[in-house]
Amino acid sequence: MPKKVEVQENIGEKLEYIGLNLDKIPASLKKFEPLDFRIPKFYDEKQYRQYRYIPIKDIQILLTPSNRLDELEEKYSKASPLYEYLDQKKEENILKHTKFLEMLKQVKIEDIEKVEEEQAKLNKKIPFKVKFEGNYLWQIYYSENTDKYFMLVPTEEADYSTFFFLLKKQLEKRRTGKIFVPIRNVGYTSEYIRKNEFEDLENYLWLFTKDWPLIYEVYDKKDELTIQIVGETEVYEKVKSSYNKKLKSKEEATQFYKLLKAMFILQTELPDYFSFRTDIDKNGEIEFYFEDIKMEYLELPQWIFEQYELGLEKIEVANELIDENQKKIKKLQEEGAMQEIEYLAKEKQISTFLECKKTFFGKFKYYFKYSKKNKNKKIDKKEAVVEIEPQEKPKKKKAKSKSKKDNYTIEELLELYQQLAKIETDLKNLLMDINALKLKNKNRKKKIENATKFIEEIDSHKKSIFEFWKYTNKDEVATLAEGEVEEVSNIKKITKVFDFEEDFEKFGKMMDKIQRRVLTKDETDSLFLLSTNVEDILNKVKNNEFVPKDIENSLKELKKKAKEEKMLTADEEFDIFGGMAQDRTKVSKINNKKHREIAKDKYSILEINKNTKQLGYKLTLEKVVENIKNAIQKVVVVDDLPIYKAISDGKLEKNNMNLFNINEELEINDIVEKVGNKINLYKINLRKGINAISYTNIIFYDNQNKTLPVGQDLSTKILVDISKLQLERKGKKEFHIVHFDEKDNDFSKVDIKTVNVCEYDIM
Repeated sequence: MPKKVEVQENIGEKLEYIGLNLDKIPASLKKFEPLDFRIPKFYDEKQYRQYRYIPIKDIQILLTPSNRLDELEEKYSKASPLYEYLDQKKEENILKHTKFLEMLKQVKIEDIEKVEEEQAKLNKKIPFKVKFEGNYLWQIYYSENTDKYFMLVPTEEADYSTFFFLLKKQLEKRRTGKIFVPIRNVGYTSEYIRKNEFEDLENYLWLFTKDWPLIYEVYDKKDELTIQIVGETEVYEKVKSSYNKKLKSKEEATQFYKLLKAMFILQTELPDYFSFRTDIDKNGEIEFYFEDIKMEYLELPQWIFEQYELGLEKIEVANELIDENQKKIKKLQEEGAMQEIEYLAKEKQISTFLECKKTFFGKFKYYFKYSKKNKNKKIDKKEAVVEIEPQEKPKKKKAKSKSKKDNYTIEELLELYQQLAKIETDLKNLLMDINALKLKNKNRKKKIENATKFIEEIDSHKKSIFEFWKYTNKDEVATLAEGEVEEVSNIKKITKVFDFEEDFEKFGKMMDKIQRRVLTKDETDSLFLLSTNVEDILNKVKNNEFVPKDIENSLKELKKKAKEEKMLTADEEFDIFGGMAQDRTKVSKINNKKHREIAKDKYSILEINKNTKQLGYKLTLEKVVENIKNAIQKVVVVDDLPIYKAISDGKLEKNNMNLFNINEELEINDIVEKVGNKINLYKINLRKGINAISYTNIIFYDNQNKTLPVGQDLSTKILVDISKLQLERKGKKEFHIVHFDEKDNDFSKVDIKTVNVCEYDIM
């Protein structure tokens, strides 16, 4: 019985909070106007296309004995107006009223307050990503036939906070407020762009960003439309950033659509000539670039004109090169024809010799036929009648007059560059023909040299008939040597490009195996320390830039942390377990691989205890630095790979022991959380064979039980001593990243971080 009283009081408290008197239901809740809602043939309950501020008083509430994930047709067919669930007098409504009380009992006031707080924020600001945490709870629909909004409340749900919030607001005396909610099962309007063009926008943006965007029609409090496009895009290599593009008018939307369409056509039709990259502006909106030119619709006609003119110049240059190379081919063919005559003559002489040597009279016949007076008969170029395979001359495309037109269309630009592609293909084919002819002539020349040597050997024995007779009776005669092995010129050697996702696992395993073999325990312990919060003091010791106060402060901080983390009592001078904070028999996992090894402990390595003195700590740090220097000389990287280091508002200290990152995305994500909107990202293209230490599993764990998994599963860091390298500046670029101060907060402050990339090659 007491429980029943408690329940009644609980319901009474909630009814009072909502402002609902079940014995005196307001007339506004009794009123219900037919909706004449027609369910769309094609709809997706999980995809929202439209967000609006809707007047609270204009939303009719219907309750349905179903689940939120049930089919809309089923939910709507079972729905009843709210009043039927509030009515406790009519017998046919008793079960519905009981269900309403159960829902009221289940809801928590704090959940309703959370919705109210969320809507208060939405009333001031629409989130950067438009959608918000509780958007799926709003079952708001629109009936086009009657121009009415209604809320379907599934009674078989666990969360009724949005329903009771709306009911509470409708019961308030002031019912002029609005709520910001997604509207379900409505398609895009054609107010700014046509419906099919929204799908085009998705496809266009996917091409440039490699991410499917979310496109919303968002109506503000004044019922003015903004198309908001939300997504992620690559801004540098594999580094991604969120973006939000707002199109506030029909003109803006049309221009943005046409710009994307133009770039899409060019990049898909002519990928060898046109490729567009993305970036983020100071407002977090997406931008497009061709090389270093920002693409804007109003500047597009001028850009097309410039690209057309450039295409004309390329065609002109390509035609000139075709002329030059056709002359080269003709010259090579003539040279080959002369070689062929000479080679055939020598081949005939050698064949005659080999045939004549078989008989007595044949030897005399050869001796007198090819006497020295007949030797080296000059070949007349005019007498050289060798059939030359005709080369099909590429049809030259004449460049159009640059002053012929003031403007060009995308279609004309496509036509021109397709023409250019054909000409450049012809040019490439000519170059291949030239290389083939050069190789053929080179091989034929070698054969002529070999034949000449063979004939000279014969001639050297023709001083007298007796010496010649003796030579021709030898058992072995050298055969005519072939030409040289084919060489391919003008083709650059293809080198493998390191891809983090595909190559990192193999790289980590190879480096871990090497480092386990060549590094001592003291060296791996010291390298581990460099990855902890003693990195700064270690670099100061290395560069001899410390003062006694630095050592003192570092030691104090370590003692404080050791006491907190190791739970030392006031009487304990040191940790009796040392580096064995964990039982060696305990099984742990690294990347789902089991092992029984002990994680390294910085306090044990540095011998931090209550009695540790500054001098001893300083000597330990010096030893650590020496170990790191020795270790880095023992290991080299096994691949060419790029490495990255991000610094917030600072420069790379070349004399420091710098930990770089093999994964540029992780490096950026770590630094963006720090204060400051300017980031310097240093990229160094390491070459295979450069000294470096990769932070593999052996750096973080001992391996006394020999169970430690091989690989680099705990870190993507790598240590490189750049003071030993000669770096050559390769390039510099800038990009932007959208950063949310609070990742899990829909209303988080948005900062735009500027990242300056400095790239270096090793000389």
